[in-house]
Amino acid sequence: MGWFRRKKKDEATARVDAGILHLEQFIASRTGVEAYVEPKTAVTDVTLLLIAHDGEWTRRRVGSAEEAWAFGRKHNLPVYDANVVGYPQRMREWSSRHKKS
Repeated sequence: MGWFRRKKKDEATARVDAGILHLEQFIASRTGVEAYVEPKTAVTDVTLLLIAHDGEWTRRRVGSAEEAWAFGRKHNLPVYDANVVGYPQRMREWSSRHKKS
């Protein structure tokens, strides 16, 4: 039975690694990126939200809040606690402009 849990952990780790790669690609292809750490909730793990200068954004799961903060520092991004500062208006405006009809 132990290896069933291990497999789930390995899958979760692979998912987080893929998410980190996506976040790094987002940073490399956009300017003015800021990071927002979102806490674990009843339905999601800790996530890192990246928002570019124009409001375009992406969100991915990360291993922990500490890893999210470390990721931001590693990439020289301003990092905020989403529960404390909320989200910038430009993100909401970008989402409104790009709603799927």
